[in-house]
Parts: sequence; structure tokens; C-alpha cells
Amino acid sequence: MILASPSPLGVALGIVAASAYGVTAVVASRLSRSATQWLLILAWVLHGVALVQSLMGAQPRFDWAPALSVTAWLVLTVYGIESRMYPQLTVRRALALLGGATVLVATFFPGKPLDVSASPWLPLHLALAIASYGLFGAAVVHAWLITRAEKQIRLANDPEAGVPLLTLERLTFRFVTAGFALLSATLLAGFLFSETLYGRAWKWDHKTVLSTLAWICFAVLLAGRARVGWRGRTARRVLYAGAALLVLAYVGSRFVLEVMLDRVS
Repeated sequence: MILASPSPLGVALGIVAASAYGVTAVVASRLSRSATQWLLILAWVLHGVALVQSLMGAQPRFDWAPALSVTAWLVLTVYGIESRMYPQLTVRRALALLGGATVLVATFFPGKPLDVSASPWLPLHLALAIASYGLFGAAVVHAWLITRAEKQIRLANDPEAGVPLLTLERLTFRFVTAGFALLSATLLAGFLFSETLYGRAWKWDHKTVLSTLAWICFAVLLAGRARVGWRGRTARRVLYAGAALLVLAYVGSRFVLEVMLDRVS
């Protein structure tokens, strides 16, 4: 198994951030909302510091695990902003577990050194791709919240306890729309400027095929929403399928190559 050697500082920051998330998840049900919120903010800040150290240090590194870590951090950022507008959002424990798991994995799988010599535009291209991951991740979280809210309604729980279903649905599709725009820009840039960005011609490898299939899924979802008003279970299934394809396109394929097959490409 290929395991890059992480820096001692990176390991320390990752463990501290993961511990902060772990504490937040454990005590979330025992403390007040305000206290839990501050713990989550602390963990989020430590997570951000760990990412900065990994991505902008003396030897920047990036691969499947840091990609997951950045995606989780972006989802938590979205939650932090939204929780100010919708205090009823109650996913702090789940997001703390997600953040802790991804930062810990990224700590011990920091990836290979990031080669930015091919083009100064490569970091921007990667930023667009990861931002789309984060937006689709936020959409998936909101879709899960819709499922949970529908279950609570069927169980005759208080319908006023959470964010209204229509609001969650609106937010979900806003994230899908924004993520689709960024994913489109990422794929278009890769298609038009592959040699400039990566020093090689565009090719239809597994990453490209899966990313394109994910793009098609999201395009179908948005078209179905606009033309026939897709919502509910059908829309969520298409969203989950697109998100799964997008994760497999980069994170999944790199994990299989580097961890399971001991190959570096």
C-alpha cells in the first residue's frame, strides 16, 4: 500500500482537528446549541489550518484524500453560513463526524506533491473542480435532510421543528445549479486546455468518462426539474446517482489505483 510520508506538523494538525470534531460529535446532544456551534467552529478552523498547511506549505500535496477533506470543509462552511439564517438545521453531529473522518484520512494519505509547473492555471482548475464537489456535497446533505423531514412528518412529529420542506428543496436545487455550472466550467476547461493544464492531450479515461456521466445526471435532473417539476424521491435518486459518479470519477478511482492496486499515475 502506498502511504506518503506526512509531515509531523501535518499529522499534529490533523489529529488535533479530528479530535475537535470527535469531541463535538460526542457532546453535541448534551450541550446547548450555542456551545456545540462554537466547538464545531473551532474544529472547522483547525481543519482549515490543516488544509492550508498541506496545500500551501513548502511542498504542497493533493490527491483523493485531501480532495475529500476540502469537500467536507466546504460543506461545513456552507452549513455555518446557513445555520445563521436557518437555526433549525440540526446536522451538527453528522457533519462533525464527516469532518473528523475526512481530515483524519487526509492526514495519513496526504497525496503526492502537487505539480503546478505545467500551468499557472492548474490551481484554478482544481479549485473549480473541488468547489463543485463542495456544492454537490451540500446538495446531498440537504436532500438527506428532506428525507429525514418527510420521515418525521409520517411519524406525526412536530412539522415546525425543522426547516420547511419547500425551503430545503429550493436550497437543494440552488446548490445543484451552482455545482453544475462549476462542473461544466471544469470539464470545458479540461477539454479545451488539457495540454496547457496537464501537459498532455485530452483523453477519455475513467475519470473523464465518470465525470461526464455525472454531468449528464445533473443536467437531466435540472431539465426534469424545469420541464416537469421533478421533486421528491425521483429527484433525490438522480442527485445521489450523479454525486456517486462524481466521487468515483476522482476520489474513487485514485483510491483504487493508489491504495488498493499500489499504483501511482
